[in-house]
Amino acid sequence: MPAYDYLCTQCKLQFEARHAINAPSPDCPACGGATEKVILSAPAMHGHMARGRDLAMRSLQPKPGQEKHTHGPGCGCGHHQHS
Repeated sequence: MPAYDYLCTQCKLQFEARHAINAPSPDCPACGGATEKVILSAPAMHGHMARGRDLAMRSLQPKPGQEKHTHGPGCGCGHHQHS
């Protein structure tokens, strides 16, 4: 299920919730107030909201030693391929 960022209209808590795309906005977990979806927010750099994003980004990174680097045209990695 997709994750959405929400902002409580009463206590201003920002939090992340996972639910179906057509589900109604959840109530605030802190005060029970009404919330609104945050459409264009900067990614969280710390805290609970960043944990899922950080794990997702790490899962996309190649594991050391598992993938051999190939040098294509314009490769700017700094390592030189010797033939």
